Amino acid sequence: MKKILVLNCGSSSIKYALYDMTDQSVITSGGIEKIGLPDSFITVKLNGEKHKMEKPVKEHTAGVQWIFEVLTNGEYAVLKSLDELDAVGHRMVHGGEKFNKSVLLTPEVMEAFAACNDLAPLHNPANIKGVNAVSALLPNIPQVGVFDTAFHQTMPDYAYMYALPYELYAKYGVRRYGFHGTSHRYVSQRVCEFLGVKPEGKKIITCHIGNGASIAAVKDGKCVDTSMGLTPLEGLIMGTRSGDIDAGAVTFLMDKLGLDTKGISNLLNKQSGLLGVSEGSSDFRDILAGIANGNDKARLAKDMYCYRIKKYIGEYAAAMGGVDIILFTGGAGENQYEVREGATKGLEFMGIKLDDAKNKACRAKEAILSTDDSKVTICCIPTDEELMIALDTLELTK
Repeated sequence: MKKILVLNCGSSSIKYALYDMTDQSVITSGGIEKIGLPDSFITVKLNGEKHKMEKPVKEHTAGVQWIFEVLTNGEYAVLKSLDELDAVGHRMVHGGEKFNKSVLLTPEVMEAFAACNDLAPLHNPANIKGVNAVSALLPNIPQVGVFDTAFHQTMPDYAYMYALPYELYAKYGVRRYGFHGTSHRYVSQRVCEFLGVKPEGKKIITCHIGNGASIAAVKDGKCVDTSMGLTPLEGLIMGTRSGDIDAGAVTFLMDKLGLDTKGISNLLNKQSGLLGVSEGSSDFRDILAGIANGNDKARLAKDMYCYRIKKYIGEYAAAMGGVDIILFTGGAGENQYEVREGATKGLEFMGIKLDDAKNKACRAKEAILSTDDSKVTICCIPTDEELMIALDTLELTK
């Protein structure tokens, strides 16, 4: 029996899931939040129930230690000892151009990954802390890195390059990388299994719509374009991110508001998107509640949000010379029928026909949402990035 622990380390959090890979089932999962603060806590999910415990966690090694303790001791223990763990898989955010697939984590790989820190200064150092914490506590266990950017490394140069002086790409790696790659890879494979078709010859548009959101164009099983860029800021309107914006507007606002680079980054990443337009919330459910109460800014936020998704669907259909499958995943993509409706209505001229009844009945389950006579199949496919990481970890540690 292969037992694999999947870790996703953020700057102040660690999410985890323990898999039994004999049947790909989750034995237990959970996460620590508010690392470095006195009121840090762990949430444990076991047998369909959630349990919460509090204690100060100063840094990531202590956090990983606590997760190991919960797994092996006390009322939520599922392992007799850590010797039962076969491997640990890590979500790694930015692999730059160095990593186009998942890899076993060696000192050389970690050095190359650390060289990408400039590209993801919040996420990559946290990922490194997670790997080092496991190494300190279990020095002999194999560890695997699964990169958010890897799936998008098949994009052609004309799709990933910016029209900036070429030396800025050569010197600093300024180009489009894309994110959510593990999710886009999982759902683009899973939708083919679900529909009983092969990826070869298929043109698929994968819409990962959550608080962070991105779209990918997947042709013959490979990514040929994606909406996020050098950072996750480019592309769709998100919960608090602006998405695509005129670079001239950025410098204009810096001058008008007296903002430095940190200030403008904060404005575009944390104060914009649904939150900025609605002046109320970054959560799509709150936006819908606002619309029901006659809030016109909430209505505007929703219309902008869905319109941007629709534009990218049209753009990627053009880039691939057509589309066979459009799928929705992520928190809002899986659960909010209004998002799927707003993103596809008006595209009937492309052979895209949404079945209203099927769409409204679907929440977080695999389903076909298009009409029987639609030329393009519209689906909902819940994502499972943790399982994808576990599968890669299993494959690389056999």
